[in-house]
Amino acid sequence: MKLHLAALGAGLLVGVIYSLLNIRSPAPPIVALVGLLGILLGEQLLPLAKRIWGGQALSLSMVVEDCRHHVLGPLPARPSAQEDRHG
Repeated sequence: MKLHLAALGAGLLVGVIYSLLNIRSPAPPIVALVGLLGILLGEQLLPLAKRIWGGQALSLSMVVEDCRHHVLGPLPARPSAQEDRHG
């Protein structure tokens, strides 16, 4: 339930920002997609900043491995041949 309330609160905040920027909602598709990309990338900034602040060196491979799963999400698995026949 807390997650749903947090999502509602975030949606309300975005709605207020849209209003302040005079963007009609729903936003044009490219604006919405760019905004979602910004959200996904922005969520990665604090964990990376914490690592830097903690004295850990950042490497490109570490950033790619840590951020890739969150930004891209789990990729869909291909159903097995048996699931195809039964399902």
